[in-house]
Amino acid sequence: MAGLLKLGRGIRPEAAEAAEAVAAEAVKERKAAEKAGEGEGRPVFDWRVLIPLAALAVNLLVHTLVPVSPGYRVKALPYFTGFLYVLIAVFGFYALVSVFRWKQREKLAYKSWFFAAAFLVLGLYNLITIKLNLIPSLYFPAPERIVQVFITDWFFMLRCLLYSLRLLLGGFFLGAFVGVVTGTLIGWSQRWNYWIMPCIRIVGPIPSTAWIPIALVVFTRATDAALFLIALGVWFPTAVLTSSGILNVRKSYFEVSSTLGAGTLRNIFSIALPAAAPNIFAGLFNGTSSSFLTLMAAEMIGCKFGIGWYINWQRETLAYSQVYAALIVIAITFSLLIKLQFRIRNRVLSWQKGTIRW
Repeated sequence: MAGLLKLGRGIRPEAAEAAEAVAAEAVKERKAAEKAGEGEGRPVFDWRVLIPLAALAVNLLVHTLVPVSPGYRVKALPYFTGFLYVLIAVFGFYALVSVFRWKQREKLAYKSWFFAAAFLVLGLYNLITIKLNLIPSLYFPAPERIVQVFITDWFFMLRCLLYSLRLLLGGFFLGAFVGVVTGTLIGWSQRWNYWIMPCIRIVGPIPSTAWIPIALVVFTRATDAALFLIALGVWFPTAVLTSSGILNVRKSYFEVSSTLGAGTLRNIFSIALPAAAPNIFAGLFNGTSSSFLTLMAAEMIGCKFGIGWYINWQRETLAYSQVYAALIVIAITFSLLIKLQFRIRNRVLSWQKGTIRW
C-alpha cells in the first residue's frame, strides 16, 4: 500500500506536466494556424472586438437623445460628443486591423468587456451630471468640461508634468541607488547589518510625508526637500527587500564560487545581486508608489510648480474640472512608469520566466 501511494504521488506531477505541455502545444498550433491563415489572406473575425464599439454607440445615442437638465446652469459644450467620435474611430480601426492580425485580435477580444464596462460607467457619469443634474456640477463637472481642459490647458499641464517628472525621477534613482547599496551591505555583512538595520527599523516605517516639516527647514529650497523625501520613500522598501533577497541566497553558491577563486566583489555582483533581482524589483515597485505619494504631498505644500501644485492651485480656485484632468494625467503617467518597469524586469529576469509567473 505504501508503495502504491508513493507511486501515485509520483504520477500526479508528471500527469499535470503532461497536461500543461499538451495545452501549451495546442495553443501554439492554434496561433500557428491563425498566422498561416493570415499569411494566405484568410481573415479571421471575432465578434467580441465589437463589444467596445457597441458600448460607445449606446453612450453616443443616450447623449444625443436625452436633453440637458434644465437645472444644469453651465453652458453645454460639444467636447464629449467629439470625444466619443474619436473613441469610435480608434476602436473601429483597431477592430478592422484585428481581423488580419491575430495578436491584436486576442488583446482586443480579451479586454473587450472591460473597455465596454469602462465606457458605460463614463456614460452613466455623463447621464447623472449634465443630463439629470443629480450631483453638484461645481464639484463633479460633466465629462465635457474635463475634456475641455485637455484641449485648452494641455500645454501648461504638460509643463507641470515634466517638472514633476524631473523631481520624481531624480529622487527615485537616488533612493534606488542608495537602497540597493544599503540592502547589499546589510544582507552581505553581519557588521553592517548590526549598525544599519536598527536605523532602518526605526526610520524606515515612518511615512516620508511625515518628514515634510523637517525637510523644509533643513533644505533651503523646496525642490531639494522634495528630492530628499522621494529618495527616502524609495530607499526603505528597496533596502529591505534587497537585503532579504541576498540573505535568502543559498550559501553553497558562494562556497562553490569562492572555491573557484572568486572574491567578495565577484560574489556580490555575479551571484548575490542577480539572485536577489526579483526582490530588488519588488522593492522598486513599492518605492514607485511611495514616491508618487510623496511627490504630490511635497508639491502641494512647498513647491511652486508641478502637477501636484497644479491640483492644489485649481482646488483653491474651485476649478474641479482641472483637478480631475490632472488626476487622469497622474494615473496615466503612473501606469506607464509601472508598465516600463515591468518591461525592464521582464528583460532583465528573462531567465526566470519558466519559474516565476508574471
